[in-house]
Amino acid sequence: MTAESTVASPAGPQRVPEGAFSDSAPGGRAAGRRTPAGWGARPRAASQAVLWLVDGAAVLPAALAVPAAHRYPLVFALLALGVLGLNHRASLYGASVVPGVLDELPALCARIAVGWAAVVALSPLGSLPMTVPAAAFAVHCLAACVARAVVHGYRCRVLRRRPSPALVVGPLTAARGVAAALLRHPECGVRPVGLVADGPEVPGDTDDEPGLPVLATAQDARRALIQNGVEAVLVVGAATRVEQAAVLRGLAGYGCVLWELAEDADTPSYGLRGRHERAELLAGFSCRSLEPGSGRRGGRVGKRVLDVVLSGTLLVLAAPVLLVCALALRVMDGPGVVFRQERIGKDGRPFIMLKFRTHRPASAHEAATRWSVANDQGMSRFCHFLRRTSLDELLQLWNVCRGDMSLVGPRPERPYFVAKFSQAHPGYPARHRMRSGITGLAQIHGLRGDTSIEDRCRYDNAYIDNWSLWQDVCILLRTAAQFVRPTGS
Repeated sequence: MTAESTVASPAGPQRVPEGAFSDSAPGGRAAGRRTPAGWGARPRAASQAVLWLVDGAAVLPAALAVPAAHRYPLVFALLALGVLGLNHRASLYGASVVPGVLDELPALCARIAVGWAAVVALSPLGSLPMTVPAAAFAVHCLAACVARAVVHGYRCRVLRRRPSPALVVGPLTAARGVAAALLRHPECGVRPVGLVADGPEVPGDTDDEPGLPVLATAQDARRALIQNGVEAVLVVGAATRVEQAAVLRGLAGYGCVLWELAEDADTPSYGLRGRHERAELLAGFSCRSLEPGSGRRGGRVGKRVLDVVLSGTLLVLAAPVLLVCALALRVMDGPGVVFRQERIGKDGRPFIMLKFRTHRPASAHEAATRWSVANDQGMSRFCHFLRRTSLDELLQLWNVCRGDMSLVGPRPERPYFVAKFSQAHPGYPARHRMRSGITGLAQIHGLRGDTSIEDRCRYDNAYIDNWSLWQDVCILLRTAAQFVRPTGS
């Protein structure tokens, strides 16, 4: 995407997405935003902390099974920390639906076994007869399972007494089926308080279907959310994510956590589980979180480290190229080699993006509101060369070093086009969940310059939803392979 433009925008006529909340605060954040919770959040946060505690304390009975002369405090402390880390990696602390102890037994015991294997191999406990560590391992597993059973039992009782209010979004018949199933299974800890559907309210069979209000507009959904203190939104079926995208963004903006449920629990459900996700069932429906996939804190730190190291290295290596480009532009086109332009970055915050000037707009208004100059006949051959090879974008490495941008992410756009595209394409504002980038998933699939904005939204949001540090590395490698191809921008 270029900083300068001369053809009309492909965004089409401006319109407000039907069903969208209309009382958003500046920057795309809904007024009155609440802290995200999720169903059962009140007992859930406390139970997660208790699970960490009981998993760590479960090593104490195991230590008692070892002869007193071999009870090394440091060894058992490291064992406890190692098991906690392995359990965290296995997502044994993040389930929203209360699991059964038997469901957790294989993963829990496997992680404890790995911890004990490391202890026996690397510590003085390896000198003991194998029956001793084996017995201690068994005691460790038993203590952890019993303690977890107590915690899960307590949480189930709390969820029954204080279920979390939720809205069910989807086709009316399917939404009623999900709501009825949840009411039949109060142990899930979710109490539906309304159905968000486009169809007309048709009375259902009172023996099988709940008498819940059908909320046909975004205003009705917002009113129900505020009146009932809704914490979770259950999205029935993958198609609902697209059909009700505007309403779902509004609900998420008020702090609700979105969960996708299979539309029909009677048929197999595919694609509701990521490769590293644990399966969760809610009243028999497969479900997964639809929270933005911007990465955990450790992943975000790794992304920033990658940005700083690579951009700093590339700036040093590319310094001669930058100098040659700057001198050539100065000689051919006069002063004003660097083009500075306001772009919209993460969370809707503006920043000044840098690039080499390859075109001189007639006015500031033209620079801000005209689309692409890739085929402008007024540009010199050298400027066309800079644009074809993307050398004009190299100065953005400085934006990456400053923290305005990332190496990989959705391409930033000017405020004027952000406003237009946000109105024309419901998924466009969601791109600002992550720091914008020099390259991205859309760019390596050929979506540069005057190409479909809808396709870019889809690729950018898919990148954010499935973000990983390895995906960034792959995108950078593919960008490097395409760097000298005459794609234009």
